[in-house]
Amino acid sequence: MRGRVAGQLVVVAGMLGVAACADGAGDSAAQPPATATTARVRAAAVVAGGTLSGTVREQMAVGPYVYLRLETAAGDEWAAVNEAPVHTGDSVTVYNVMLMEQFASPTLKRTFARIYFGSLDPNAGAGSSGADATGPNGLSGAADPLAGSPGTPAAVNAKVGPVPRATGPNGRTIGELYARASTLAGTTVAVRGVVVKYNAGVMGKNWIHLQDGSGDAGVGTHDVTATSLETAAVGDTVTVTGTVRTNKDFGAGYVYPLVLEDAKVTRRP
Repeated sequence: MRGRVAGQLVVVAGMLGVAACADGAGDSAAQPPATATTARVRAAAVVAGGTLSGTVREQMAVGPYVYLRLETAAGDEWAAVNEAPVHTGDSVTVYNVMLMEQFASPTLKRTFARIYFGSLDPNAGAGSSGADATGPNGLSGAADPLAGSPGTPAAVNAKVGPVPRATGPNGRTIGELYARASTLAGTTVAVRGVVVKYNAGVMGKNWIHLQDGSGDAGVGTHDVTATSLETAAVGDTVTVTGTVRTNKDFGAGYVYPLVLEDAKVTRRP
């Protein structure tokens, strides 16, 4: 009798153990661990040029940025914005975001697996064309010589009338820049044009998008981007003087066939 009872207890214990394992497996299936695939899906939900909203849970002010750890509906995300009065617990929206992966901050001595650069100002980077911003290129369209490159959409055709080229031996039109890109790479040039898009404070620079009526909109050689610490406004006619870089890769899929770096901005003719 005693042996029969002991045997029954062993069977019951075994059944309870199986049930416990089943319950544990169910919890695990309901809450799978984060993987590289789920991280990519999460990141893809925030499109370049879109918005990222959340509650500030941590912040680190390192000029010219404030790094924010945001609690979002999809989990915690890091964002970097221009210095602003932000407090832990605030609900914020970051506009015109651009994703950077494996971004290393020398000042913080830290590498962020994923971080969004953007602005707390909804009007930063807004242009007169009405096109949605899509990252530092800030423009959208179909004709793109790098159509297979994510994050580098084609520039819209703002239909800017002919603008006289910049004076001086280094003066070039935008069409000339593309036609002579290989020989002009690494040199300093001056380009006069109309600002058709402007994105402020992305990766510590202002991104100025110019058109001058030259080049071919069909293949994307009518628009040039200049990065600068100086400011501009959509609609301004300016002369930018900067260093020509070709096939410039800023990371996160943002590859530019041609860009003017460290540009100086002159507003007078």
